[in-house]
Amino acid sequence: MFRLVTSKAPLANIAARNAAVKTVRAPVATSFLRFYSAPAEAEYDVVVIGGGPGGYPAAIKAAQQGLKVACIEKRGSLGGTCLNVGCIPSKAMLNNSHIYHDTKHSLKSRGIDVGDVKLNLPNMHKARVKAVTGLTRGVEFLFKKYGVDYKKGTGKFLTQNEIEIAGLDGNTSTISGKNIIIATGSEATPIPGVEFDEKKIVSSTGALELPEVPKKMVVIGAGVIGLELGSVWSRLGAEVTVVEYLNAIGAGMDAELAKNFHKLLSKQGLKFKMGTKVNSTAIDGDQVKVEVESAKGGKQETLEADVVLVSIGRRPYTTGLGLENVGVELDNRGRVVVDNEFRTNVPHIRCIGDATFGPMLAHKAEDEGFAVSEMIGTGHGHVNYDVIPSVIYTHPEVSWVGKNEQELKDAGIKYKVGSYPFVANSRARTNDDTDGMVKVLVDAETDRMLGVHIIGPNAGEMIAEAGLALEYGASGEDVARTCHAHPTLSEAFKEACMLASYGTAINF
Repeated sequence: MFRLVTSKAPLANIAARNAAVKTVRAPVATSFLRFYSAPAEAEYDVVVIGGGPGGYPAAIKAAQQGLKVACIEKRGSLGGTCLNVGCIPSKAMLNNSHIYHDTKHSLKSRGIDVGDVKLNLPNMHKARVKAVTGLTRGVEFLFKKYGVDYKKGTGKFLTQNEIEIAGLDGNTSTISGKNIIIATGSEATPIPGVEFDEKKIVSSTGALELPEVPKKMVVIGAGVIGLELGSVWSRLGAEVTVVEYLNAIGAGMDAELAKNFHKLLSKQGLKFKMGTKVNSTAIDGDQVKVEVESAKGGKQETLEADVVLVSIGRRPYTTGLGLENVGVELDNRGRVVVDNEFRTNVPHIRCIGDATFGPMLAHKAEDEGFAVSEMIGTGHGHVNYDVIPSVIYTHPEVSWVGKNEQELKDAGIKYKVGSYPFVANSRARTNDDTDGMVKVLVDAETDRMLGVHIIGPNAGEMIAEAGLALEYGASGEDVARTCHAHPTLSEAFKEACMLASYGTAINF
């Protein structure tokens, strides 16, 4: 049965959003185009436009239900931004830069003596490419396994059922679909008036492929992407300065964790200019000059860098899709407007992932891909938007799921807090990796778990248990009374639940 839980969800208030909607109207000639256009070469039950973390699961799930499916992807390799130039390659660089930094600075204290440690950046890039290539080929194998027709090229609506494909091989073809899923993702948002050259002024794509370590790097935006990639290049030797318009890093993060995270990253060598706006960015010879000033106004300052990473967010990507040919509605931020079954105003055309509402996260898009194909195949699907975790893969990692304290205060919900530090956890102590804590929020009356926030080692893995607890409506006591293996980092979650439910823990 379809369940869409959306207390603050992007799909909840369709009517309220209609005021902000602009409609891309189909021209009058569309009906004639439909009549005179060449017949489609093949008809499918489902056509997915975009083979990213939303699109390829949607295609596979539809095919597993016995539907005839095609997936159009213009990149030439499946997996979208996430797998090719986002989540996956950035994690390769984060992991390997952490190993390099640890080897250089921490092994001696662990009783391991090594010789002169040198960075081989070309080989580090080869490791990144190897990880990406293996996974993209794996998705292509899955398409063959489940019978998904993979169309390499750019898809464009000709009519409400027909898609023209400009193939990467130079040929053009047309297919039709009874159901069409838009899963075209997003692109990096540039600073107005500043273009990415991906050499000096870079998006996350260019930041992953720098041929040498910059002496100085300015990161504009202290969100997930900026902090992760800033950490990578800081570990490898760059002097990194992060410029953030707001007064807190990690947008959406619990305020207490954000303060702790800020301190830990500063201790690692990252410099921050908070409450600061960027007035201009320009290349001047071998340098990039960034003009900044206080967000409240004040004296202007010039920052110089070898490379500037712009990470102020992402925006939906629907360029060239031909939405004007079929009348699909967009809102004033360029997002495709959908209802709670992912339908656009053209009912058989649906949209998932970054191109529509909600957090721009690969796992959110993946869940929507499963759900939309189940809806097409069976009429039922499930996405719980209140239990979508977020992770920042720095060291320490930061993760959270559910509500934070400010959200509970704003909603007038009485709650209790259990915070347990990793310094009191035996596994963290034996690993000599004790920065951070687990913070659990429970309902003051019912003890139902409302939110979990973790900063520390393996936080990205630990948050899964919290997500499962929230999904099944667990209380703090439910987790506190569940036996956790010893010694493990997960015991910190158990003890935080004890503190939230009972007011006391065993080891703190």
